[in-house]
Amino acid sequence: MSEPEMNQKTPDSRPMIRLDDFLKAAGVVGTGGEAKVRIQAGEVLVNDEVETRRRRQLFTGDEVNWNSQVWVVEVTEDD
Repeated sequence: MSEPEMNQKTPDSRPMIRLDDFLKAAGVVGTGGEAKVRIQAGEVLVNDEVETRRRRQLFTGDEVNWNSQVWVVEVTEDD
């Protein structure tokens, strides 16, 4: 499943989205607080590894796994 667009960019100009923002935009969680709790509890995997940093930068092609569901990140530029 492709996911929401964000216009944030890294210093090397690649578009990205932060993990907590991704979970909210994808409708996985209802609030940023819920995203924080689930991430810090070790419930979210990024590229098959437990991720506890809620501000983890995600790029196109990264896989987010929560509750046996997998999303493939697709970040596009939104100028």
